[in-house]
Amino acid sequence: MAACLGTAAPAAVAESRPVDPARELARTARPLSDLGALDRVIGPAKVVGIGEATHSSAEFFENKHRIFEHLVEKKGFTTFALEAGWSTGLRIDDYVRFGKGDPKEIMREEFQNAYRFWNTEEYLDLIMWMRQHNLRHPDRPVRFMGNDIGYAGPGQFDLVTGYVARTYPKLLPRFEELYRASRPVGSVDEWMRAYVARPREERQRLAADVQRAHALLAARKPGRGHEEHAWMVQHARVIAQVGTEYAYDLTGDGVQDAMLYRDRAMAENTVWWQRRTGHRMLLSAHNGHIGYETTMPDQYPRLQGAYMRDALGPAYVSVGTTFGRGSFNAADTREPGEPIRTFTVGVLKGGNEETLGRVSRRDFVVDLRKATPRARAWLNEFRPTRSIGTAYPWPGDDLPARLATSYDALIHLHDVSAARLR
Repeated sequence: MAACLGTAAPAAVAESRPVDPARELARTARPLSDLGALDRVIGPAKVVGIGEATHSSAEFFENKHRIFEHLVEKKGFTTFALEAGWSTGLRIDDYVRFGKGDPKEIMREEFQNAYRFWNTEEYLDLIMWMRQHNLRHPDRPVRFMGNDIGYAGPGQFDLVTGYVARTYPKLLPRFEELYRASRPVGSVDEWMRAYVARPREERQRLAADVQRAHALLAARKPGRGHEEHAWMVQHARVIAQVGTEYAYDLTGDGVQDAMLYRDRAMAENTVWWQRRTGHRMLLSAHNGHIGYETTMPDQYPRLQGAYMRDALGPAYVSVGTTFGRGSFNAADTREPGEPIRTFTVGVLKGGNEETLGRVSRRDFVVDLRKATPRARAWLNEFRPTRSIGTAYPWPGDDLPARLATSYDALIHLHDVSAARLR
Protein backbone atom coordinates (compact mmCIF):
# COMPACT_ATOMS: atom_id res chain seq x y z
CA MET A 1 0.00 0.00 0.00
CA ALA A 2 2.81 2.39 0.94
CA ALA A 3 4.57 1.53 -2.32
CA CYS A 4 1.44 2.37 -4.29
CA LEU A 5 1.06 5.70 -2.54
CA GLY A 6 4.72 6.43 -3.11
CA THR A 7 4.47 5.93 -6.86
CA ALA A 8 1.22 7.87 -7.20
CA ALA A 9 2.39 11.01 -5.40
CA PRO A 10 4.93 12.29 -8.02
CA ALA A 11 2.35 11.95 -10.79
CA ALA A 12 -0.11 14.09 -8.86
CA VAL A 13 2.58 16.68 -8.25
CA ALA A 14 3.59 16.65 -11.89
CA GLU A 15 0.01 17.24 -13.04
CA SER A 16 -0.26 20.26 -10.76
CA ARG A 17 2.77 21.97 -12.29
CA PRO A 18 1.87 24.91 -14.52
CA VAL A 19 2.38 24.41 -18.22
CA ASP A 20 5.38 26.26 -19.64
CA PRO A 21 4.20 27.64 -23.00
CA ALA A 22 7.78 28.17 -24.15
CA ARG A 23 8.52 24.49 -23.70
CA GLU A 24 5.31 23.55 -25.49
CA LEU A 25 6.12 25.82 -28.43
CA ALA A 26 9.64 24.39 -28.58
CA ARG A 27 8.12 21.00 -29.49
CA THR A 28 7.16 22.28 -32.95
CA ALA A 29 9.47 25.28 -33.42
CA ARG A 30 12.27 24.93 -35.97
CA PRO A 31 15.42 27.03 -36.52
CA LEU A 32 14.90 29.81 -39.05
CA SER A 33 18.20 28.76 -40.60
CA ASP A 34 16.34 25.65 -41.82
CA LEU A 35 14.23 27.09 -44.63
CA GLY A 36 12.90 23.63 -45.30
CA ALA A 37 10.78 24.12 -42.18
CA LEU A 38 9.33 27.27 -43.72
CA ASP A 39 8.66 25.34 -46.94
CA ARG A 40 6.46 22.99 -44.94
CA VAL A 41 4.61 25.95 -43.44
CA ILE A 42 3.94 27.43 -46.88
CA GLY A 43 3.05 24.16 -48.59
CA PRO A 44 1.33 24.69 -51.97
CA ALA A 45 0.21 28.26 -51.16
CA LYS A 46 0.10 30.70 -54.05
CA VAL A 47 0.78 33.75 -51.88
CA VAL A 48 2.69 33.86 -48.61
CA GLY A 49 2.49 37.05 -46.58
CA ILE A 50 5.63 37.76 -44.53
CA GLY A 51 5.12 40.46 -41.92
CA GLU A 52 7.33 42.74 -39.87
CA ALA A 53 6.88 44.09 -36.36
CA THR A 54 8.60 47.37 -37.27
CA HIS A 55 8.73 49.15 -40.60
CA SER A 56 12.47 49.72 -40.48
CA SER A 57 14.60 46.97 -38.95
CA ALA A 58 17.29 45.43 -41.12
CA GLU A 59 16.73 41.81 -40.14
CA PHE A 60 13.10 41.84 -41.23
CA PHE A 61 14.09 43.01 -44.71
CA GLU A 62 17.13 40.74 -44.92
CA ASN A 63 15.15 37.66 -43.95
CA LYS A 64 12.49 38.45 -46.55
CA HIS A 65 15.24 38.68 -49.16
CA ARG A 66 16.72 35.39 -48.01
CA ILE A 67 13.33 33.68 -47.94
CA PHE A 68 12.33 35.01 -51.36
CA GLU A 69 15.62 33.93 -52.90
CA HIS A 70 15.09 30.45 -51.49
CA LEU A 71 11.49 30.29 -52.69
CA VAL A 72 12.51 31.42 -56.18
CA GLU A 73 15.28 28.88 -56.48
CA LYS A 74 13.58 25.93 -54.78
CA LYS A 75 9.81 26.45 -54.97
CA GLY A 76 9.15 28.31 -58.19
CA PHE A 77 8.11 31.65 -56.69
CA THR A 78 8.23 34.48 -59.20
CA THR A 79 6.91 37.77 -57.73
CA PHE A 80 7.97 39.89 -54.77
CA ALA A 81 5.05 42.14 -53.77
CA LEU A 82 5.66 45.11 -51.48
CA GLU A 83 3.46 47.49 -49.50
CA ALA A 84 4.32 50.28 -51.96
CA GLY A 85 2.56 52.14 -54.75
CA TRP A 86 1.48 50.26 -57.87
CA SER A 87 3.32 52.73 -60.11
CA THR A 88 6.45 52.38 -57.98
CA GLY A 89 6.27 48.64 -58.52
CA LEU A 90 6.00 49.17 -62.27
CA ARG A 91 9.19 51.23 -62.32
CA ILE A 92 11.14 48.72 -60.22
CA ASP A 93 9.72 45.86 -62.29
CA ASP A 94 11.01 47.54 -65.45
CA TYR A 95 14.48 47.59 -63.92
CA VAL A 96 14.28 44.02 -62.61
CA ARG A 97 13.05 42.64 -65.94
CA PHE A 98 14.71 44.87 -68.53
CA GLY A 99 17.45 46.82 -66.73
CA LYS A 100 15.59 50.07 -67.37
CA GLY A 101 16.79 52.96 -65.19
CA ASP A 102 19.03 53.25 -62.16
CA PRO A 103 17.61 51.39 -59.12
CA LYS A 104 19.15 53.86 -56.67
CA GLU A 105 17.54 56.78 -58.48
CA ILE A 106 14.21 54.97 -58.77
CA MET A 107 14.18 54.20 -55.06
CA ARG A 108 15.14 57.76 -54.15
CA GLU A 109 12.40 59.19 -56.34
CA GLU A 110 9.68 56.71 -55.40
CA PHE A 111 10.24 55.90 -51.74
CA GLN A 112 9.19 59.21 -50.21
CA ASN A 113 6.70 60.42 -47.61
CA ALA A 114 4.96 57.37 -46.07
CA TYR A 115 7.20 55.09 -48.17
CA ARG A 116 10.46 56.71 -47.04
CA PHE A 117 11.36 53.68 -44.94
CA TRP A 118 11.67 51.43 -48.00
CA ASN A 119 14.67 53.37 -49.34
CA THR A 120 17.23 51.16 -47.64
CA GLU A 121 20.37 49.26 -48.51
CA GLU A 122 18.51 46.05 -47.65
CA TYR A 123 15.84 46.60 -50.29
CA LEU A 124 18.44 47.77 -52.79
CA ASP A 125 20.26 44.47 -52.24
CA LEU A 126 17.03 42.57 -52.95
CA ILE A 127 16.27 44.52 -56.12
CA MET A 128 19.83 44.10 -57.38
CA TRP A 129 19.65 40.36 -56.71
CA MET A 130 16.39 40.13 -58.66
CA ARG A 131 18.00 41.84 -61.64
CA GLN A 132 21.02 39.53 -61.52
CA HIS A 133 18.74 36.50 -61.26
CA ASN A 134 16.92 37.58 -64.42
CA LEU A 135 20.20 38.03 -66.28
CA ARG A 136 21.24 34.53 -65.27
CA HIS A 137 17.82 32.94 -65.85
CA PRO A 138 16.02 34.74 -68.68
CA ASP A 139 13.81 31.67 -69.06
CA ARG A 140 12.31 32.09 -65.55
CA PRO A 141 12.39 35.78 -64.64
CA VAL A 142 11.19 37.20 -61.34
CA ARG A 143 9.02 40.29 -61.03
CA PHE A 144 8.45 43.12 -58.56
CA MET A 145 4.99 44.40 -57.66
CA GLY A 146 3.67 47.27 -55.53
CA ASN A 147 0.12 46.71 -54.28
CA ASP A 148 -0.58 49.90 -52.31
CA ILE A 149 -2.73 52.92 -53.24
CA GLY A 150 -1.02 55.91 -51.63
CA TYR A 151 0.32 57.25 -54.92
CA ALA A 152 -0.08 56.74 -58.66
CA GLY A 153 2.81 58.22 -60.62
CA PRO A 154 2.67 60.15 -63.91
CA GLY A 155 4.06 57.17 -65.79
CA GLN A 156 0.99 55.17 -64.84
CA PHE A 157 -1.29 57.89 -66.22
CA ASP A 158 0.82 57.94 -69.40
CA LEU A 159 0.41 54.19 -69.85
CA VAL A 160 -3.37 54.51 -69.79
CA THR A 161 -3.66 57.59 -71.99
CA GLY A 162 -1.09 56.21 -74.43
CA TYR A 163 -3.10 53.02 -74.77
CA VAL A 164 -6.32 54.99 -75.26
CA ALA A 165 -4.63 57.13 -77.93
CA ARG A 166 -3.57 54.02 -79.85
CA THR A 167 -6.71 51.97 -79.36
CA TYR A 168 -9.64 54.32 -78.79
CA PRO A 169 -8.36 57.68 -80.13
CA LYS A 170 -11.80 59.31 -80.02
CA LEU A 171 -11.83 58.82 -76.25
CA LEU A 172 -8.47 60.48 -75.64
CA PRO A 173 -9.81 64.03 -75.06
CA ARG A 174 -12.22 62.69 -72.46
CA PHE A 175 -9.46 60.80 -70.63
CA GLU A 176 -7.18 63.81 -70.67
CA GLU A 177 -9.99 65.87 -69.19
CA LEU A 178 -10.77 63.33 -66.47
CA TYR A 179 -7.10 62.84 -65.54
CA ARG A 180 -5.84 66.42 -65.84
CA ALA A 181 -6.22 67.51 -62.21
CA SER A 182 -5.18 64.17 -60.69
CA ARG A 183 -2.00 63.55 -62.66
CA PRO A 184 0.91 64.16 -60.24
CA VAL A 185 3.28 67.09 -60.65
CA GLY A 186 6.48 67.39 -58.63
CA SER A 187 7.98 64.81 -56.29
CA VAL A 188 6.05 62.03 -54.58
CA ASP A 189 6.34 63.83 -51.24
CA GLU A 190 5.22 67.16 -52.69
CA TRP A 191 2.21 65.63 -54.41
CA MET A 192 1.07 63.59 -51.38
CA ARG A 193 1.30 66.58 -49.05
CA ALA A 194 -0.45 68.92 -51.46
CA TYR A 195 -3.18 66.49 -52.45
CA VAL A 196 -4.25 65.61 -48.93
CA ALA A 197 -4.35 69.34 -48.11
CA ARG A 198 -6.99 69.97 -50.77
CA PRO A 199 -10.58 70.48 -49.55
CA ARG A 200 -12.40 67.19 -49.26
CA GLU A 201 -15.09 68.32 -51.72
CA GLU A 202 -12.39 68.81 -54.35
CA ARG A 203 -10.85 65.43 -53.63
CA GLN A 204 -14.29 63.84 -53.98
CA ARG A 205 -14.77 65.48 -57.39
CA LEU A 206 -11.37 64.27 -58.54
CA ALA A 207 -12.14 60.76 -57.29
CA ALA A 208 -15.34 60.74 -59.31
CA ASP A 209 -13.36 61.75 -62.42
CA VAL A 210 -10.79 58.95 -62.16
CA GLN A 211 -13.55 56.46 -61.35
CA ARG A 212 -15.34 57.51 -64.55
CA ALA A 213 -12.14 57.02 -66.53
CA HIS A 214 -11.73 53.51 -65.16
CA ALA A 215 -15.36 52.60 -65.88
CA LEU A 216 -15.06 54.00 -69.40
CA LEU A 217 -12.01 51.89 -70.21
CA ALA A 218 -13.36 48.78 -68.51
CA ALA A 219 -16.48 48.99 -70.68
CA ARG A 220 -14.50 48.90 -73.94
CA LYS A 221 -14.14 45.66 -75.86
CA PRO A 222 -10.47 44.57 -75.79
CA GLY A 223 -10.28 43.53 -79.42
CA ARG A 224 -7.14 41.62 -80.36
CA GLY A 225 -4.99 42.91 -77.51
CA HIS A 226 -6.86 41.18 -74.71
CA GLU A 227 -3.85 40.90 -72.40
CA GLU A 228 -2.75 44.49 -72.88
CA HIS A 229 -6.30 45.69 -72.33
CA ALA A 230 -6.55 43.78 -69.04
CA TRP A 231 -3.36 45.41 -67.75
CA MET A 232 -4.45 48.89 -68.82
CA VAL A 233 -7.81 48.48 -67.11
CA GLN A 234 -5.92 47.46 -63.97
CA HIS A 235 -3.67 50.53 -64.22
CA ALA A 236 -6.78 52.69 -64.52
CA ARG A 237 -8.38 50.83 -61.61
CA VAL A 238 -5.44 51.63 -59.33
CA ILE A 239 -5.55 55.30 -60.34
CA ALA A 240 -9.22 55.23 -59.33
CA GLN A 241 -8.32 53.48 -56.07
CA VAL A 242 -5.84 56.23 -55.20
CA GLY A 243 -8.43 58.92 -55.87
CA THR A 244 -11.04 57.05 -53.85
CA GLU A 245 -8.69 56.61 -50.89
CA TYR A 246 -7.98 60.34 -50.70
CA ALA A 247 -11.67 61.20 -51.01
CA TYR A 248 -12.31 59.99 -47.45
CA ASP A 249 -12.21 62.31 -44.45
CA LEU A 250 -8.61 61.60 -43.48
CA THR A 251 -8.64 63.78 -40.37
CA GLY A 252 -11.79 62.53 -38.64
CA ASP A 253 -14.14 59.59 -38.47
CA GLY A 254 -13.45 58.72 -42.09
CA VAL A 255 -10.00 57.33 -41.27
CA GLN A 256 -11.52 53.97 -40.36
CA ASP A 257 -13.34 53.77 -43.70
CA ALA A 258 -10.21 54.88 -45.57
CA MET A 259 -8.05 52.19 -43.96
CA LEU A 260 -10.71 49.56 -44.55
CA TYR A 261 -10.78 50.53 -48.22
CA ARG A 262 -6.99 50.55 -48.41
CA ASP A 263 -6.52 47.02 -47.04
CA ARG A 264 -9.25 45.69 -49.30
CA ALA A 265 -7.71 47.38 -52.35
CA MET A 266 -4.22 46.05 -51.54
CA ALA A 267 -5.65 42.53 -51.33
CA GLU A 268 -7.60 42.97 -54.57
CA ASN A 269 -4.50 44.18 -56.41
CA THR A 270 -2.41 41.29 -55.13
CA VAL A 271 -5.06 38.71 -56.03
CA TRP A 272 -5.49 40.28 -59.46
CA TRP A 273 -1.75 40.02 -60.12
CA GLN A 274 -1.59 36.44 -58.92
CA ARG A 275 -4.53 35.32 -61.02
CA ARG A 276 -3.38 37.24 -64.09
CA THR A 277 0.20 35.97 -64.00
CA GLY A 278 -0.27 32.62 -62.27
CA HIS A 279 2.80 33.44 -60.15
CA ARG A 280 3.56 32.23 -56.67
CA MET A 281 4.20 35.36 -54.65
CA LEU A 282 5.84 36.63 -51.47
CA LEU A 283 3.79 39.52 -50.09
CA SER A 284 5.82 41.85 -47.86
CA ALA A 285 4.03 44.22 -45.50
CA HIS A 286 3.65 45.12 -41.84
CA ASN A 287 2.16 42.53 -39.50
CA GLY A 288 -0.81 44.88 -39.31
CA HIS A 289 -1.60 44.17 -42.97
CA ILE A 290 -0.61 40.55 -43.69
CA GLY A 291 -2.38 39.14 -40.60
CA TYR A 292 -5.99 38.15 -40.07
CA GLU A 293 -7.01 39.89 -36.84
CA THR A 294 -6.71 43.59 -36.12
CA THR A 295 -5.48 45.08 -32.85
CA MET A 296 -6.84 48.53 -33.74
CA PRO A 297 -10.46 48.13 -34.94
CA ASP A 298 -11.07 51.87 -34.60
CA GLN A 299 -8.41 52.56 -37.26
CA TYR A 300 -7.88 49.26 -39.08
CA PRO A 301 -11.23 47.45 -38.93
CA ARG A 302 -10.23 44.60 -41.26
CA LEU A 303 -6.83 43.59 -42.54
CA GLN A 304 -5.49 42.78 -45.98
CA GLY A 305 -4.74 39.26 -44.76
CA ALA A 306 -8.40 38.62 -43.99
CA TYR A 307 -9.37 39.73 -47.49
CA MET A 308 -6.61 37.56 -48.95
CA ARG A 309 -7.97 34.55 -47.09
CA ASP A 310 -11.49 35.34 -48.36
CA ALA A 311 -10.21 35.32 -51.94
CA LEU A 312 -7.64 32.52 -51.85
CA GLY A 313 -8.54 30.36 -48.86
CA PRO A 314 -5.65 28.07 -47.89
CA ALA A 315 -3.74 29.27 -50.97
CA TYR A 316 -2.83 32.29 -48.80
CA VAL A 317 -0.53 31.73 -45.80
CA SER A 318 0.23 34.47 -43.28
CA VAL A 319 3.55 34.49 -41.42
CA GLY A 320 3.86 37.12 -38.68
CA THR A 321 7.19 38.29 -37.33
CA THR A 322 8.09 39.25 -33.76
CA PHE A 323 11.33 40.34 -32.08
CA GLY A 324 12.78 40.44 -28.60
CA ARG A 325 14.95 43.55 -28.47
CA GLY A 326 16.73 45.92 -30.78
CA SER A 327 16.50 49.01 -32.95
CA PHE A 328 14.37 50.50 -35.70
CA ASN A 329 13.88 53.77 -37.57
CA ALA A 330 10.68 55.76 -37.14
CA ALA A 331 9.36 59.31 -37.16
CA ASP A 332 9.68 60.73 -33.63
CA THR A 333 6.18 61.81 -32.61
CA ARG A 334 7.57 63.72 -29.62
CA GLU A 335 9.46 66.23 -31.77
CA PRO A 336 8.14 69.06 -34.00
CA GLY A 337 8.10 67.94 -37.61
CA GLU A 338 8.49 64.31 -36.50
CA PRO A 339 12.10 63.78 -37.66
CA ILE A 340 13.23 60.24 -38.42
CA ARG A 341 15.29 58.78 -35.58
CA THR A 342 16.65 55.41 -34.51
CA PHE A 343 14.98 53.93 -31.42
CA THR A 344 16.13 51.02 -29.27
CA VAL A 345 13.83 48.92 -27.08
CA GLY A 346 14.22 45.97 -24.75
CA VAL A 347 12.07 42.89 -24.30
CA LEU A 348 8.41 43.75 -23.74
CA LYS A 349 7.69 42.57 -20.20
CA GLY A 350 4.52 40.55 -19.94
CA GLY A 351 4.18 40.46 -23.72
CA ASN A 352 4.14 37.55 -26.12
CA GLU A 353 7.76 38.27 -26.98
CA GLU A 354 8.96 37.59 -23.43
CA THR A 355 7.79 33.98 -23.67
CA LEU A 356 8.82 33.56 -27.30
CA GLY A 357 12.34 34.56 -26.32
CA ARG A 358 12.59 31.40 -24.18
CA VAL A 359 11.49 28.97 -26.88
CA SER A 360 14.94 28.63 -28.45
CA ARG A 361 18.32 30.32 -28.31
CA ARG A 362 18.19 30.69 -32.07
CA ASP A 363 15.75 32.60 -34.26
CA PHE A 364 12.95 30.23 -35.16
CA VAL A 365 9.77 29.62 -37.12
CA VAL A 366 6.76 27.84 -35.69
CA ASP A 367 3.65 26.65 -37.51
CA LEU A 368 0.90 27.90 -35.20
CA ARG A 369 -1.61 25.54 -36.82
CA LYS A 370 0.41 22.55 -35.66
CA ALA A 371 1.23 23.71 -32.14
CA THR A 372 0.41 21.36 -29.28
CA PRO A 373 -2.98 21.80 -27.58
CA ARG A 374 -1.33 23.40 -24.55
CA ALA A 375 0.62 25.78 -26.75
CA ARG A 376 -2.57 26.62 -28.65
CA ALA A 377 -4.28 27.52 -25.43
CA TRP A 378 -1.52 30.04 -24.68
CA LEU A 379 -1.47 31.34 -28.25
CA ASN A 380 -5.22 32.01 -28.09
CA GLU A 381 -4.87 34.47 -25.22
CA PHE A 382 -4.55 38.24 -25.69
CA ARG A 383 -1.18 39.68 -24.65
CA PRO A 384 0.70 42.90 -25.43
CA THR A 385 2.64 42.49 -28.67
CA ARG A 386 4.96 44.95 -30.37
CA SER A 387 3.59 46.47 -33.57
CA ILE A 388 5.56 49.56 -34.61
CA GLY A 389 4.81 51.44 -37.81
CA THR A 390 6.37 54.52 -39.36
CA ALA A 391 5.90 56.68 -36.23
CA TYR A 392 6.98 56.11 -32.63
CA PRO A 393 5.81 56.32 -29.88
CA TRP A 394 2.25 55.57 -30.97
CA PRO A 395 -0.85 54.29 -29.12
CA GLY A 396 -0.83 51.03 -31.08
CA ASP A 397 2.79 50.08 -30.32
CA ASP A 398 2.04 47.23 -27.92
CA LEU A 399 -1.67 46.44 -27.97
CA PRO A 400 -2.91 42.95 -26.98
CA ALA A 401 -2.93 40.39 -29.79
CA ARG A 402 -3.82 36.71 -30.14
CA LEU A 403 -1.09 35.03 -32.13
CA ALA A 404 -3.06 31.89 -32.97
CA THR A 405 -5.85 33.80 -34.73
CA SER A 406 -3.60 36.46 -36.25
CA TYR A 407 -1.26 34.28 -38.32
CA ASP A 408 -0.75 30.78 -39.66
CA ALA A 409 2.90 30.79 -38.58
CA LEU A 410 5.33 32.98 -36.71
CA ILE A 411 8.98 33.93 -37.15
CA HIS A 412 10.69 35.16 -33.98
CA LEU A 413 13.96 37.09 -34.07
CA HIS A 414 15.79 37.65 -30.80
CA ASP A 415 17.63 40.79 -31.87
CA VAL A 416 17.12 43.36 -34.62
CA SER A 417 18.98 46.48 -35.73
CA ALA A 418 17.88 49.61 -37.54
CA ALA A 419 17.68 49.34 -41.31
CA ARG A 420 20.31 51.24 -43.30
CA LEU A 421 18.38 54.16 -44.72
CA ARG A 422 19.76 55.56 -47.96
